[in-house]
Amino acid sequence: MSNLPNLTEDAFEAEAVKSEIPVVIDFYADWCGPCKMVAPIMDVLSEKYAGKVKFFKINIDEQRKLAITHKVMSIPTIFFMNGGEVKDKITGAVPQPVLEEKIEALLK
Repeated sequence: MSNLPNLTEDAFEAEAVKSEIPVVIDFYADWCGPCKMVAPIMDVLSEKYAGKVKFFKINIDEQRKLAITHKVMSIPTIFFMNGGEVKDKITGAVPQPVLEEKIEALLK
């Protein structure tokens, strides 16, 4: 899967909610085919936006409470957060330009 750091319930508030820069979170599962398609794109984007945006992944099987709390019903679901709030989200595998457009909107 992806090389992004795993985000846990214990670290969610400190890393995502209180982040001083925008955050992109990929909710996924190891058994999810579309998640495997998105993972390499997320790796590329994390390198492209290094220092400007933080990228994380959350395994919904290991972090069920986070998935339930954030009403993640299908995967992959990607959250785009800024200022501690989810500003946008995408569900399903989408091409890189779509993700970049959402990230660029976060940076404005």
